[in-house]
Amino acid sequence: MRYLPHTPEEISEMLQAVGLSSLEELYSAIPKEARLTRPLSMEPSLDEASLMRHLEELAQKNRAGRMLSFLGAGAYEHHFPPAADQLLLRSEFYTAYTPYQPEVSQGTLQVIFEFQTIVSEILGLPIANASMYDGASALAEAVLMARRLTGRERTVLSGGVHPDYVGTVETYVHGIGTGKASLVGVDVGRDGTADAEALTRAIDETTACVVVGYPNFFGVVGDIRKVAEVCHQKGALLITVTLDPYALALLESPGALGADIAVAEGQPLGLPPQYGGPNVGLFACRNDRKYLQQVPGRLVGETVDKHGTRGYVLTLATREQHIRRERATSNICTNSGLCATAVTMRMCMLGKRGFVEAAKQCLAKAEHLKREIARIDGYALPMSAPTFHEFVVKVRGGDAGRLTRALAEQGIIAGLDLGRIDARRRDELLVAVTERHSRADLDRLVAGLAGFTG
Repeated sequence: MRYLPHTPEEISEMLQAVGLSSLEELYSAIPKEARLTRPLSMEPSLDEASLMRHLEELAQKNRAGRMLSFLGAGAYEHHFPPAADQLLLRSEFYTAYTPYQPEVSQGTLQVIFEFQTIVSEILGLPIANASMYDGASALAEAVLMARRLTGRERTVLSGGVHPDYVGTVETYVHGIGTGKASLVGVDVGRDGTADAEALTRAIDETTACVVVGYPNFFGVVGDIRKVAEVCHQKGALLITVTLDPYALALLESPGALGADIAVAEGQPLGLPPQYGGPNVGLFACRNDRKYLQQVPGRLVGETVDKHGTRGYVLTLATREQHIRRERATSNICTNSGLCATAVTMRMCMLGKRGFVEAAKQCLAKAEHLKREIARIDGYALPMSAPTFHEFVVKVRGGDAGRLTRALAEQGIIAGLDLGRIDARRRDELLVAVTERHSRADLDRLVAGLAGFTG
């Protein structure tokens, strides 16, 4: 592909069209003192073959791509089949954007409908939408939706919610009502689960919703039924956040446990982690007319035409550039359609049986690794509650940062140093396992931990 899109002749033609004689005239509105008076300090341009060789040389400097990784914390590397990758390159998927004209967008609409169906089945709630950027923005939209539904402002956040998600919520509510002051944090219990008693005490008559992780940021699985009961007794809504939906292949769904709104990160279901994105948010809620009217994003429905032939329509579009304008329930301005398509393809290839089998492998391998680490002198598992495929390790020597740096020299990314999140947890490491890890991979990490001198 050329990187110089305009020839000198084309530039001259465009300048004539706007009545200017040079590019310098075009920039005349920029103060002289703010202009660069010398050429940009750039390397000479390269031909295509030389450029590709240069990029390959740069790529070889990235050691992380060849390292054994146990990093999770909201982004997980599950298997993504090449067949799905190839299907995504088809022009009808790759170039599709937003189905503004449903009569010529039936394929796109059907994919979104299937995506919503998958989300609804995983989260256990009947209404699911599309077009959430990621799990964090889906949570923020859920909090705003809860505020609209209850007419209340306060949000109680369990300490097991991903800190980046909390930051996104803070950004969304900033400038609305009392802003960040409307958010109340409650630490997790000693076993790592959401502290139901502390959350109960934090809920008052101004509380719109309570947000809990399921499983939470520390990988811990707690029974959220009691939290749901207390929320509903006090007129508040329960919102759950799931970082890896593979957990819900084995756990009861949030909807079955009493969640009013459930959100999740869809990246693990079909988007390999790469440079921090792209991601796709999952969002589902109770089947209630009031809820339906407040759902953010878009919702595709199934119907029949006048001949009785099945078709798909854009049932709900609540974004601000549609007809709702200032009454919009969401300011998300684009569509993660290709990401949703990737998730849909991957999940259809995997199927329900494959989904459960992959989750069982994650759980079994994580449990094996937990047992092996617990046997190493100087290491412990500080949180006693059950986990899915991610768990916290208290490290030998009390400095997880030192440990991760030492193991990185051996080509192992041991996990997330939780001291980077909370200084009180500087002796803790968050380790994630997926079905992609082999027995040899687990043994290598155990050997690395055992050999660390602390």
